[in-house]
Amino acid sequence: MPGWPSWSAEAHLELMDRGGIGRSYLSISSPGVHFGDDAAARALARDVNEFGAALRSRRPERFGHFAALPLPDVDGARAEAAYALDTLGADGIVVESNHHGMYLGDGRLEPLWEDLDRRGALVFVHPTSPPHAESVALGRPRPMLEFLFDTARTAADLVFNGVLVRHPRIRWLLTHGGGVLPLLADRMDMFRVAFPMGAAPDAPTATSQLRRLWYDMAGTPFPRQIPALDAAFGTARLVYGSDYCWTPAAAALAQIAAVDAAPPPPDADTDTWRDLTTRNAHELTGGAR
Repeated sequence: MPGWPSWSAEAHLELMDRGGIGRSYLSISSPGVHFGDDAAARALARDVNEFGAALRSRRPERFGHFAALPLPDVDGARAEAAYALDTLGADGIVVESNHHGMYLGDGRLEPLWEDLDRRGALVFVHPTSPPHAESVALGRPRPMLEFLFDTARTAADLVFNGVLVRHPRIRWLLTHGGGVLPLLADRMDMFRVAFPMGAAPDAPTATSQLRRLWYDMAGTPFPRQIPALDAAFGTARLVYGSDYCWTPAAAALAQIAAVDAAPPPPDADTDTWRDLTTRNAHELTGGAR
């Protein structure tokens, strides 16, 4: 991307008011908080988490907060997750699809998932650039294609390494409608039959595991992204996501208009996508505290 966007709580609240959004959950997007030094990453994670918690405390009716972790420093991440959830009262945790090449099914992360499963934590997964991104992106913006593939890559890693089965109390939330997952779930199951890839033979199918995850509609939800997600996994665990501020305010408002103008959700007991995602968000988060 050509540069860093600007952000302020005031501008964010203005966007929310214009878009009819009651409450936002703040998080750090790609590339996260780790830039090569564990101590610096721990300090930066603590700084942004205390900032987010303070803003949430000032405006609890408008803001929630997902805490950043200094991964791939697992010990630092465990300590920061405990502090953020138990002391700061964060609503959840945000992780990237990979952390310097460590994908979310990596066995080194198992102690962290045990901690978060014990707490029944919400874990928001935001995509980031894959290893060797310079080679595969071909000079194009990585969020256009690579982020969507990396979401599928890390979700497959969670499935085939058994993380979702071992830690069923974690509430996983994937963004951008799961990326390309809706198109790949059947293929994952086909290959799983021939190549176990570490998954227990009696483990649930990839499709059934992916149906238990939560998804947001950040990006280009209509006319194709959300119908594809619905066909693969349903919409009972779909929530709204804006991708602001990497998505500029004008584009976020255009996305909201597209959501409101879309045909009603099929096979749902709500009349609009706004009603559906609002209800689902309250179920996911327990509502505003």
